[in-house]
Amino acid sequence: MRILFLHQNFPGQFKHLAPALAAAGHEVVALPMRRGGPSVWQGVRVLPYWPARGSAPGVHPWLTDLETKAVRAEACARHMMRLRDAGFVPDVVVAHPGWGEGLGVKTVWPATRLGLYCELYYQRTGADVGFDPEFAQADALDAMRLRFKNLNHDLHFELADAALAPTRWQASTFPEPFRQRIHVVHDGIDTAALQPRADACFTLPDGRVLTRADEVVTFVARNLEPYRGFHTFMRALPELLRLRPRAQVLLVGSDGVSYGTPPADGRSWRAVLTEELRPRLSLADWARVHFLGQLPYPQFVAMLQVSAVHTYLTYPFVLSWSLLEAMSLGCAIVASDTAPVREVIIQGDTGRLVDFFDPTGLAQGVSSLLDSPAERQHLGHAARALVRARYDLSAICLPAQMAWVAHLHLENRRPGLPV
Repeated sequence: MRILFLHQNFPGQFKHLAPALAAAGHEVVALPMRRGGPSVWQGVRVLPYWPARGSAPGVHPWLTDLETKAVRAEACARHMMRLRDAGFVPDVVVAHPGWGEGLGVKTVWPATRLGLYCELYYQRTGADVGFDPEFAQADALDAMRLRFKNLNHDLHFELADAALAPTRWQASTFPEPFRQRIHVVHDGIDTAALQPRADACFTLPDGRVLTRADEVVTFVARNLEPYRGFHTFMRALPELLRLRPRAQVLLVGSDGVSYGTPPADGRSWRAVLTEELRPRLSLADWARVHFLGQLPYPQFVAMLQVSAVHTYLTYPFVLSWSLLEAMSLGCAIVASDTAPVREVIIQGDTGRLVDFFDPTGLAQGVSSLLDSPAERQHLGHAARALVRARYDLSAICLPAQMAWVAHLHLENRRPGLPV
């Protein structure tokens, strides 16, 4: 097969699938949106493209997002036309539709089959919009705004032959009848590489070495922002540090914004929450709170291997890889009682669930779990067992993804595989 991947930040969610297809002998090409970079990555030929123009000023706010996607869709389509004119005709295109790149596939190659990676379809209720009253921007016309925000997905639906979604809840956000084309397969967790280690250690920036004997509480997000419960976690610190005078709190994440909006004054959420909590925490308390930024992956793994309790908080939104990675590493988890977390954290079995908006409940839940080594061991073992049974990269997810691509290539256009 000839397989083309479209992803603005390739490999993204295709970091396992694309090289596996190349290793299986297929011709695999990827079109990321970037300037330069390596021309081959793990057997995948990489052909970057770049838009010829940017977004226009003065566009209606509801259309700004769609206009940006139209600019990228055009740039990617013109790049695909050059590939077609050079004789490249893919059997299958696998695209992340989030940035519009897939809209030109059927125009350039009408007979090529198109599969989409579906992360989230925006909802007026029941998902991230309006979930957090502290940051909700109530507008009677929100439903209209979200219709425009979903137009990019809607335009992709009529073109796609099948789709993948990583969790059942994320798939459930998409409307019928397109929902029937979505096959639920996670990106996959390398459970063989991500294993607990009794002798693990992690070195803090000040040189102190932490081990499994220490009370280490961890929190991870790509960016430290409300969408991932950073404000709730920070507000839990005064009570947590009071209850646990030996605890060391490690936070991983950058100071930017991935999903929500930055503070109105231009500061980071870390700066805002640090200022809010400064009167309630002593210098000795702050010395036990470690902001580690983005860690190299081996250090990230080592940190989770020494974690006594790992916390994961999120709006009802895309599930983070980091939660499943922490579960694979045998962490005892305290997580927010939100979708799609409930797909993997079963109260009292694979972790504990707490109210997303209750900092005191979070602190007390973490503290009581630190007092229960037997429960921590049970939760960690059960969490790893669930990930191995449902999300293992080699045994479960990658074979299912490969089968999905083969199905997409061989079958006539019709609703996709059953969930």
